[in-house]
Amino acid sequence: MQLPCQQIVWDVIPAIRASIATELGNMGVSNLEIARMLDIAPSAVSQYRSKKRGYRIEFDDDIKEEIRHIADDLNSGAEVSVNKRICKICGMIRTDGGCGTEEA
Repeated sequence: MQLPCQQIVWDVIPAIRASIATELGNMGVSNLEIARMLDIAPSAVSQYRSKKRGYRIEFDDDIKEEIRHIADDLNSGAEVSVNKRICKICGMIRTDGGCGTEEA
């Protein structure tokens, strides 16, 4: 039996990071700078952007909009707590009952 939290860690968080990395890359931000912004390894950014990692989930429009806001804020140099913002997105997903996180 897989716990809902396992799916969040293995699938959802990498998909969110991959989406943020893709958005930033589309804005012209380098992989090295994306890695710095997200506090992850440059190799992880490369894997996210090449769809070798974090590509299993397609998000709803409201989640995509939140991801775009994070990328915009990071790109503009705003002080951003990426972890808190990712947690907010996970909460939105859980509230929607996605990712197998419905209450038993």
